[in-house]
Amino acid sequence: MKSRETTAALLAIWLLSVSACSLGEPAPAAPVAAEPAAVATPPAPDVSKLPAGAYKIDPSHASLTFKVNHLGFAFYTAQFQTFTADLQLDPANPATATVKAEIDLASLLLPNPPEGFTDEILGPNWLGAAQAPKMTFVSTGVTMTGPATADIVGDLTLKGVTQPVTLHATFNGGYEGHPQDPNARIGFSAHASLKRSAFGVSLGIPAPGSTMGVFDDVEIAIEAEFTGPALAGATPPV
Repeated sequence: MKSRETTAALLAIWLLSVSACSLGEPAPAAPVAAEPAAVATPPAPDVSKLPAGAYKIDPSHASLTFKVNHLGFAFYTAQFQTFTADLQLDPANPATATVKAEIDLASLLLPNPPEGFTDEILGPNWLGAAQAPKMTFVSTGVTMTGPATADIVGDLTLKGVTQPVTLHATFNGGYEGHPQDPNARIGFSAHASLKRSAFGVSLGIPAPGSTMGVFDDVEIAIEAEFTGPALAGATPPV
């Protein structure tokens, strides 16, 4: 008798537990994700103390890379290692700035090129370095597009062909001088795009509706620091 009562009691407890589960007790509330913290927009770099005058590119803190789409699969990326740039800048009136650049085509650096490939790209079907060893850029106007951004329009000459190109530039910052770096220093990032066919470099462009080849569009990226006038009273570090 006691065994029946015990069994009945256990059965009742089990039924109560099942019914409680089927009715469902309120599930614990899911943790509410914290709202992401607002990201403050950094202030535009201060140019008020930078001196006006001539600035020259620091080749040890500069890069000039370009990329083209290959077969629609990836962007083939390469760079020029030797180039110069001269900048005339009045920070109080940046729209009057001028820049001239010269790129040594023979300094082309390709990623792991097969034998003879660099010579082919420098040859007459592509860059034509033997006929015109330098590529040049001369600005013709500057339009400020923000507190620290500008469009620099200029003439790019390659293979004897001159076409307008726009550099979209961002001023990253600078200073009037430092005890360990007595000259003014400024830094920029810039990018541009062009059609290589506009300069007579049309070999290998895919036929319409195809991706078999090297695309016409060339994307250019520039990172550059320039050194300018010396800080008054500053002496080079010993």
